[in-house]
Amino acid sequence: MSVAKRIVIEPVTRVEGHGKVVILLDENKKVISARLHIVEFRGFERFIQGRPFWEVPVLVQRLCGICPVSHHLAAAKAMDRIVGGENLTPTAEKIRRLMHYGQMYQSHALHFFHLASPDLLFGFDADVAIRNVIGVAGKYPALAVQAVLMRKYGQEIIKATAGKKIHGTGAIPGGVNKNLSIAERDVFLRDADQQMTWAQSAVKIAKDYTVANLAKLAPFGSFDSNHLSLVRADGAMDLYHGNLRAIDAEGKVIFDQVDYQSYVDFIAEEVRDWSYMKFPFIRSIGPEKGWYRVGPLARLNTAKFIDTPLAEAARKEFIAVTSGKPNNLTMAYHWARMIELVHAMEKIHALLNDKDLQGTDLVVKGERREVGIGLLEAPRGTLFHHYKVDKNDQVVSANLIVSTTNNNEPMNRAVAKVAQDHLQGVEITEGLLNHVEVAIRAYDPCLSCATHALGQMPMELTLVDYQGQILDRKSRG
Repeated sequence: MSVAKRIVIEPVTRVEGHGKVVILLDENKKVISARLHIVEFRGFERFIQGRPFWEVPVLVQRLCGICPVSHHLAAAKAMDRIVGGENLTPTAEKIRRLMHYGQMYQSHALHFFHLASPDLLFGFDADVAIRNVIGVAGKYPALAVQAVLMRKYGQEIIKATAGKKIHGTGAIPGGVNKNLSIAERDVFLRDADQQMTWAQSAVKIAKDYTVANLAKLAPFGSFDSNHLSLVRADGAMDLYHGNLRAIDAEGKVIFDQVDYQSYVDFIAEEVRDWSYMKFPFIRSIGPEKGWYRVGPLARLNTAKFIDTPLAEAARKEFIAVTSGKPNNLTMAYHWARMIELVHAMEKIHALLNDKDLQGTDLVVKGERREVGIGLLEAPRGTLFHHYKVDKNDQVVSANLIVSTTNNNEPMNRAVAKVAQDHLQGVEITEGLLNHVEVAIRAYDPCLSCATHALGQMPMELTLVDYQGQILDRKSRG
């Protein structure tokens, strides 16, 4: 392979965490390869070993400050199994669901308005000086204020149910440690109608943009893929609990209603030497073709319906674009994400009117186990937490497959597709390089969450004298 030019996009901007893209061109400016590299390493699977199991729901959410609730609840669901308390009381489950929908609402609003909207509102090639959230606030001040208030609403729900907006403690093995008071409920109900109006307007923005630019967006970083998510027993979307369902690019079912306690029989992970993130795949298909997408796009493709009316009506408009077949457009993630925003707000409104939230029966326990697996649908996709606990109540092993890890192969394919379509044989500009980042942002990756895998971690030691001259350099890994 003759490499004439190496282009590095570092850091990838307007995403959570740190990553870089490396593109190699030959002497004819043809793309040889394009990869998304994750430059962080976090090691959570290792250093939670030896900790008492009841600490885990609080400890693991330190993976991230953007989606800590997702890790908090997935770990709590796993620890429910450890204490035999997976059959939660109605109050405990509904408090957790309210917490989770608050997280979905604030996270989706944050990503769409603060991180993705500059590209959609100003264009992929717009001046970098305005292609950011400050530019949005300058030209669309009302939209910027709306975005802040939407995120604030979700964050306040998290605070009321988890104790804190970030890194809360509300979910405990077998239940929760508080209910929702009438006074807290009334504060959220007061603003619920306005939030619903804003959520529906966000769907319209995403839908109108996608439909108006369909010819341009259809090939942009897009490809056929499998899709995976949790679904309810009747096939409905369920963001908190369900069984695993996987379909192929044409909608054919690969597996359905799989109890996620046996996920290891269906999902495997591959390690590659150039990334700290693993590459999950469906065992029955293999690593070459068994990779899949997760997240809002996958959830709308795998679910048979959504059980809230406004989101279901929006879903039907969404699937009509592809005549009922799975939507494999990478940029359709934004439209799907806003449909989920409406769904989350509908669920929040229904839960706020549920008297079970004021119940006092909060915790259950049953038969002690040594293995606990907890799954849920995080904002970015299906999240796996798997733990083994010994008789001394200490964690002896852990495996986390986070949403962004599940999307690792699709993101790399999107990067390669955009690079091949837009960067070959042309003079590279900042705007063209942003096309690569746009494709990555569609997945709303959280690179901090994803980089916890065990494996070799390269180390380089450089010895420099007082004048700055390099005396020696050693590397390992």
